[in-house]
Amino acid sequence: MAKWTAFPYDNSAYRYNAATLKKQWARLHAGDAEPYPKDAAVVEAWIHFHAGEFQAAYEAGLAAGGAGINVANKAQAIYANYLEKKEKLKLEMFLEIAERAEAQQATEPKNPNAWYQQAYAIGRYGQGISVAKALAQGLGSKVKNALERTIALEPKHADAHIALGAFHAEVIDKVGKLLGKTQGADAATGLKMFQQALKLNPTSAIAMIERANGLVMLEGDKRMKEAEQLYADAAACEAMDAMERLDVELARQELEE
Repeated sequence: MAKWTAFPYDNSAYRYNAATLKKQWARLHAGDAEPYPKDAAVVEAWIHFHAGEFQAAYEAGLAAGGAGINVANKAQAIYANYLEKKEKLKLEMFLEIAERAEAQQATEPKNPNAWYQQAYAIGRYGQGISVAKALAQGLGSKVKNALERTIALEPKHADAHIALGAFHAEVIDKVGKLLGKTQGADAATGLKMFQQALKLNPTSAIAMIERANGLVMLEGDKRMKEAEQLYADAAACEAMDAMERLDVELARQELEE
């Protein structure tokens, strides 16, 4: 496998050991509600993940199997979304995650992150090929169903609320309210999802960013001031790991443009 692009920021503050990871686990996983692993090999994979060593986390997670699949999928997803420069490779990675997560659902149907990672990967793949094209291929309902299943299995899954809010907002933004209805998209539900995500994970920069984007998509310029404030709040967040740092940097870049 080709060497993945390295995490581009100083990661010394994000280097945990098993004891410090356990102590910060609830805060670090307020987004995905992942339970603390029983397997030491999976703990090691998460240590790599939080430090931004995404390829090492992916490989260690796959090697560990079981709960390690969640780390492997998340590491590959975050890497593909933020750091992979080649569009073709990025899309291939998202498809690979979606397939692996779907296989995981067959053996672990009650694993919320097996459903979430499939939805995240298909959602990002859909954005890559264009939302309209993805909807025409029937990917919209796959994303929506998987996210709703995630929330049914784990009501405190903040990231699934964010992604479901983004689904409603993006569909309505791209095809309009009327056609959006045929895809199950609804503006009020989208706004409610963003609100709930921030209630569940109030320090999440990505929840602030996605809510800001969603407000503008669903309600236009009248929410622009609020959206700008959310971006400013996201840029001021203190990152606890590499993934959060990438989210904070994304907000900072947007504010500079």
